[in-house]
Amino acid sequence: MSLQTIYCPIGVPTFHLESAQDQFEKSIALLKRLSPDVVCPEKMLLSIPDLEAFLADKNPDLIVLQNITFANAAYASAIVHRFDCPVILWTLREPVIDGGRLRLNSLTGAYSAANTMRQMGRRFAYVFGAPEDAIVEKKIGAAIRAAKVKKDLQSLKLTQIGHTPQGFGFGRASDLDLLRAFGVTLESIEARELIGKAKSFTDEECAPYLDEARAHMGSLANTPEKNVLDFARLYKAYKDYVTENHIGAISSRCWPDFFTDFGTPVCAVLSVLNDLGVYASCETDTYGALSMYIGGSLTGNPCFFGDPVSLNEVENTVTFWHCGMASCALARKDTGATVGVHPNRKIGPAMDFGCEANESATIFRVGREADGSFRFLISSGKVLDKPKQFIGTSLVVQLEDSAEDFVYHSVQDGWEPHYVVTYGDCAEELAMLGEMLGIEVKRY
Repeated sequence: MSLQTIYCPIGVPTFHLESAQDQFEKSIALLKRLSPDVVCPEKMLLSIPDLEAFLADKNPDLIVLQNITFANAAYASAIVHRFDCPVILWTLREPVIDGGRLRLNSLTGAYSAANTMRQMGRRFAYVFGAPEDAIVEKKIGAAIRAAKVKKDLQSLKLTQIGHTPQGFGFGRASDLDLLRAFGVTLESIEARELIGKAKSFTDEECAPYLDEARAHMGSLANTPEKNVLDFARLYKAYKDYVTENHIGAISSRCWPDFFTDFGTPVCAVLSVLNDLGVYASCETDTYGALSMYIGGSLTGNPCFFGDPVSLNEVENTVTFWHCGMASCALARKDTGATVGVHPNRKIGPAMDFGCEANESATIFRVGREADGSFRFLISSGKVLDKPKQFIGTSLVVQLEDSAEDFVYHSVQDGWEPHYVVTYGDCAEELAMLGEMLGIEVKRY
């Protein structure tokens, strides 16, 4: 879905308009570089009538509210009273300090706008600096990307397949909670329905699906033929379901049903779906699937989903692992997406590889407090060049801050045991998204 960002450069004509015009033109150039579809006024908005005329036909998803000069509280009031969308408040740096005239007085205007928005109960992001400043480009770019994800969440259909296993209730989601907090539509289907569909398919019907899956996975030569054919049946059932119902993310039950009732795990099916851009978590962790969707949407890359299983204080690393459902695209290039068996049940196919290194990574989780409110966990680091650590899929993250503190604090703060590792730095965007959604952000 397209995002409408509007630029509101507010001010009054009693300041140094030559300096303001220079900042206006440079600001437009920056915004158009960040978002070519940004809507900008033809001139600075130096009166309330000018502002109202510009806003008359707009329906923004994000407002960049800039004090091009000082402006009183009436300007911000006119904007936030009219629109209920995210706002990033931008203060310009005073261009000249020479003992002479105050050219812009943008910062005082920002205090006026911020006080107004606070009194009106509106949250906003904030950035200080000139259009040429790197921090300004980073923060406004992050806000635009976060607002795009916020909008896309409104059209996301997420499916919960089956129930969480006993003791895994942390991933169980309420349709009303997801709709209220994120705008996400949650659907539910029993795992047995998809298992039943899978059992009904012939080998001939599944042959093209198996060929498609083989293009993503390593060799299935060591997997018994029955399991290969049953995997193809299951893959067809899942892919048909998400395609026909326009599903963007799924959380799927895995054990024990797919071992006891079907005889073949769902792990590799979820791996290939992740390759195809359908964000898929296991153990019916619906908030884990939502975390994958958010992280993947921000980076454009598949996400790793797994448990923190090992701490190395010397290397300052945390190892993340799961049974074997990582996206095949994350596999190390020297091994590829090798196929093995589930580490506990010894049945395949399940993915069995270490993940590719990456210079930037973000650990993320949509979590819940005891009172039901949502919170975001964010931590930054990089994925190291490490081989597979355990049977299943794994990666090793070296944190920017203390890995020991990450483990201690996330355990003591009662976070869930599943996390997403994004391939790319999206910490600023996640923090902005949390601000836009009114969700507490915890950085570790």
